[in-house]
Amino acid sequence: MKKTILPSVLFATLAFGEANLLLVENRTFEQSKFIPDISLVMDASYVSRSVNDDETPHLEIPGVVHGLLGSHSHAEDSHLTNNAYNGFNLNYAELALSSSVDPFFSMEGIFHYSQYGTKIDELFFTSTALGSGLKLKGGQFNSNFGYLNEQHHHSYNFADMPLVYESFLGMHGINEKGIQLQWIAPTNRYLMVGVEILQGENENMFGYSSIHLDDLNSTNPTIDGEDAPSLYVGYIKTSFDIEDTTVLAGISYATGSSRADYSQDEEDAYAFSGDSTLYGVDLVVKHYFDSYSFLILQTELLSRDIEGTLYTIDENTKVATPQSLTKEQSGLYTQLIYGYDKNWKIGLRYDTIYKNEVVKNSINQNEATNLNKYSAMVEYNTSEFAKFRLQYNRNDALYNENGEQQKIDTIIMQVNISIGAHAAHSF
Repeated sequence: MKKTILPSVLFATLAFGEANLLLVENRTFEQSKFIPDISLVMDASYVSRSVNDDETPHLEIPGVVHGLLGSHSHAEDSHLTNNAYNGFNLNYAELALSSSVDPFFSMEGIFHYSQYGTKIDELFFTSTALGSGLKLKGGQFNSNFGYLNEQHHHSYNFADMPLVYESFLGMHGINEKGIQLQWIAPTNRYLMVGVEILQGENENMFGYSSIHLDDLNSTNPTIDGEDAPSLYVGYIKTSFDIEDTTVLAGISYATGSSRADYSQDEEDAYAFSGDSTLYGVDLVVKHYFDSYSFLILQTELLSRDIEGTLYTIDENTKVATPQSLTKEQSGLYTQLIYGYDKNWKIGLRYDTIYKNEVVKNSINQNEATNLNKYSAMVEYNTSEFAKFRLQYNRNDALYNENGEQQKIDTIIMQVNISIGAHAAHSF
């Protein structure tokens, strides 16, 4: 059944688009409109953290995630977070190209460069020529799940991701290959409904590949993979104005298979096979005092259910021991941003993971709850192309390898500068 969904959506969409060709066939092609817009963003920071760089890879949120700070490795793969080290960090350079292709399509590519590698962040086409409020996107892109997931890091109001986002989905969020179809209702009040069929490669929650534990020890099983695409996302979003205040709200849902292969790790090796579901609710309220002064309240709640089999790997014998595993975890962030004028902004953010139920073989693990983080920032913009941000974090959510809660203070001085033409960011 899954294999028929993607072709059916594509064929239906293209057929609908063909029926609307008459709406666009008379558009005039002007070559000057099809020269790509090009921009380059630099993000750098100076970090002072109350723990040293050797300690950060060993910190974790019990039952949720490890590797939120600094660098860490899984087998031959290395992962590095933004603002990873004490001292100076060149976090990334973002190169963006975008242009109309013809009267039917536009295309956008966003590429991330760092000292440690290069990756395609997004590369997709978009068509709004289908008519009837339909928009089609295909390629690799940030999902429209929730509010923050679609945005790029340099457009955030803080130097780091909210705790619940990075814990559940990783620092890149739901960034996948696939297709997206959205419909905007022909009503006075904004109403958008969207569905996405995605490959399902997010390593924090999803995944579909087979895992060959028998390569470690011949007595171990092979964990069968799932057919891709294996991740399905849906959402409903609405917006309305009340005089000088704009309200944007949405609900989101994502479900898919889940595979995690850390069987090659030197310590605490494991693998997981099961299914994951993620729920999201988001609310943004923006009030304008005048052309430049505003107040923004932004909050999102994420809740996830994970169910399947955990295989723990013995460090000496490499034998995999299966255990049933379920996780029910929830968290949120709430932030308040005040823009004094076109140059200055200040903000506060509260992060928490307040539900952390982990059950192995029907035994509740009694993992820590009320995992909190507090942030404050002040930002100065010399123009819309350059911002300088000073941020303070107090993170009470991390524990060391001995199960001791850490209270980590961090000061971040962030510099974000862009050149070239860059598309406006969504509200």
